[in-house]
Parts: sequence; structure tokens; C-alpha cells
Amino acid sequence: MDTEAQHTERDRSSRPSDSEQPSEPEGPEERSRSAFTGWIARWVPGGRITVTLLALLAFLLLLSTFVLQPFQIPSGSMERGLRIGDRVLVNKLAYRFGDGPRRGDVVVFDGTGLFGHGDYIKRVVGVGGDHVVCCDKEGRLRVNGQSVDESAFLHPGDRPSTVPFDVVVPDGTLFVLGDHRSASSDSRDHLGSPGGGMVPVDEVIGRADWIVWPFGHATHLDRPDAYARVPEAGEADGAGAGTGDDVSGGTAGAALDGADGAAVEGAAGGARRSEGADG
Repeated sequence: MDTEAQHTERDRSSRPSDSEQPSEPEGPEERSRSAFTGWIARWVPGGRITVTLLALLAFLLLLSTFVLQPFQIPSGSMERGLRIGDRVLVNKLAYRFGDGPRRGDVVVFDGTGLFGHGDYIKRVVGVGGDHVVCCDKEGRLRVNGQSVDESAFLHPGDRPSTVPFDVVVPDGTLFVLGDHRSASSDSRDHLGSPGGGMVPVDEVIGRADWIVWPFGHATHLDRPDAYARVPEAGEADGAGAGTGDDVSGGTAGAALDGADGAAVEGAAGGARRSEGADG
């Protein structure tokens, strides 16, 4: 009997009292909305879908303008690493908040007035103050007195250069070469031009960090170890001029046979090939 009484009391206490009336629902809760976005959506054909697409396009435009930009490779002057038709992703912030381009970097730069008209992609061989000579007795480039083995990225069968040169890179500029040396118009071909074939650092658009297309060739573009042992300018003995005994014969600054300027095509600007790049 006691047990039944306890159960009865529990059942009664669980029921709401007459004075406690459940609150009436006030209708479905509405999501907060941006008045401005809603106003635009009402006036734009397609409504919120169109607004979302426009916002996405604006974001991609800002990203391409200030952060990352894809470029297409139109020539073979950077083979074997970069092939015709490859799309590379260029990091436009790589040199904005720290050190400038380093030896071995693959950079895209504006070659207007330097190499022709358009954007070009090359490998940095010398930076400001460097003494770059071709070639030593083994046919290799020398930078600040240190011979550089470029066999890991040069096009198979290519020599570091068939054109001898002996230059000191002015501060704020770069000495650049294509990896396919026998098919690249680069700093060597403009040694006698205004600027001496050097690329101002201010004209560098960014560093090529990734091959993103085709997918089967996609990879990260690492800086090669070939330049790791190169001392800074002025640190090595014999870094000044006067090393002609180690330079192979020929005429400095002579044009290369079948040279290609390797102008790159920007994603937003269409084809932008260099006029007169092929020599």
C-alpha cells in the first residue's frame, strides 16, 4: 500500500499545475539577414545565387591581383621542369614582406623594355653584388668563385652556356637564365643592351611555386640545392673581375640560335608573347 501511494504522488507532481500555462509558440524563428545583401538580391536577376557568384568572382579577382596568379608556359625555354602548356601558380607575396629573390628561384617578371613586351619566367642565377662567370674549366657556371652543378634541372644535353660572360650583378637587379639554355633568350642575350640584361627586382611579379596543370605533372617547385654552397658577394677570394682564364672561347653577348623569350601568359590577360623574342 505504501508503494502505490508513493507512485501516485510522483505522477501528480509531474503534471503542470493549473497556474502554470505553457507559453504559446510565437511562430517560426527567422534567420538574421543582411539588409544590404537582401536589397541587392531583390534587384539582381537570379537573386542570391547571382550575388553569391559575383562575390566569389570578386574574391578570385582580388586573390589573383594581390596573392596568387596562374600563368601558362608558352615555350620550351624552361624545360625540363616547365613544359609547354603547363600552368604555374605564382606567389605574389613571396618577396613583399621579407628577403628578395634568391639564387635558384624561378620567377615571373615584367620584361617590357628589357626582353620585349610581356611577362617572362626564368631562373635566378645571380642577385645584386654577385659575380657570375661562364664557364669554368669543366664547363660550369661560377658564382662568387663557386662552381655550380646545374645538371639536376638543366635540359638534357644542354651546356650551362655556349655564350661566355663575366658580369657583376648591380644591386637591386637579377641575372636570369632559362633551364633550356640552348632555347632561351635571357640575360646573356641582352648584355650589350641598356641595363645589361639585368632584371630589376621591382619588375618581379612573384615566385613560381607550383605547377597546377596538367594534374599528372603537378608538383611543388623547390629551390634546387645547386646554389647552396655559393658564398655571398665579396666573401670569396677572386670574386672580382679578371677571371678570363677560366672562360671558354667565344663572343660575349652573342645571340643564341633558336632562342625563345619564354614570355608567359597571364590567366586574366590572355596571350602576352614577346615581340621579337624568337631570334
